[in-house]
This record gives sequence, C-alpha cells and structure tokens, in this order.
Amino acid sequence: MAETDKPLLIKRYASRRLYNTETSDYVTLDDIAEFIRDGREVQIIDLKSGDDLTRQYLLQIIAEHESRGESVLPINVLNDLVRSYTSQASSVVPEFLAASFEMLQKGQSQMMENMTKANPLASMPGMDAMRAQQEAFMKAMTGGLGGGSTVPGSESSAEEAEGEDLDEIKKQLAELQQKLSKMSK
Repeated sequence: MAETDKPLLIKRYASRRLYNTETSDYVTLDDIAEFIRDGREVQIIDLKSGDDLTRQYLLQIIAEHESRGESVLPINVLNDLVRSYTSQASSVVPEFLAASFEMLQKGQSQMMENMTKANPLASMPGMDAMRAQQEAFMKAMTGGLGGGSTVPGSESSAEEAEGEDLDEIKKQLAELQQKLSKMSK
C-alpha cells in the first residue's frame, strides 16, 4: 500500500519518450491518464534538467480529451481561465477552483453515501463498482483535495463541524466570485 501513497515517477527522456520507473517500460499519455483515473498520483520529471513537467503533461491530456469531443470544460470557463492569466484575478483563481472542486467532491460523496443508506438501489449489483469509480474520478479531478469521502457512521459532532466547514467554504466561494466579478469590470 505504501507504493501507491507516493506519486508514480515518470521520467521524460530527451527523445520525449515517457518512462515508468516502477514497471521499467515506456508509457503514453493515455497510460498516464489511466493511472490518474485509477486514483494514482503521477509526477513527470525531465531526466536531463530535473524539471517537474507534471502540470504541462496534465494540461496536454486535458487538451487531447477536449479536442476529441470529450468536453468537460464549457467555453465560458475556458475563456475565464485564459483571462485569469492576464489579470489580477490569477491570484484567486487557483483557490477558487480548489474550493469549487472540494465542494463538488463533498456533494457527490454525500450523494453516494445517501444512496447507500436506506436505499433499495444500494443492494443492486454494480453499485459498489459505481461508487468506487465515482470516488476515483473525484480524486483525479481534484488532485486529492478534500481528503476523500465522508465515512458512514461518523460522530454527529464531526458532521456538524463538516456542515460548518461547508458553510464557510460557500461563504469564501461567494466572496471570491464577488472579487472576480469586480476585477472583470
């Protein structure tokens, strides 16, 4: 289990080939995307310079999916992201996106938890696989932010604290949205 806790190291050679250091073989961008979908953290390092190229390659994977028609990001979001690189908003955008994905993750985790409690569909074959797939998707989408799904049967004080945290996140998100709208005027 300790193996999957640390990021999978991928080395990029001068030939631009990507080398999986765990399995000692070459991998493609599709392979890397599959590792991430399976919940694995990946780090891509240039062998010669030692530079971390992870962000560059993750953006390339997203761009390839978007160009194949597997659109997840609406045009207005892409436009706003481009604008954020040339404005003062760039300082709040990463925090805004992280908070948004965390709220999405918590909402989906709560939905999946509710589906398992007192729900006749919870005993349907395949629900465990669907829940695991959803959790892996959310982990991949958020980069592991938020610490995962809620544990069923947790204490009520923990649930109250989580509710307060969610309220605080919503408040911060609203404040960030106001700041972004003021900056775009």
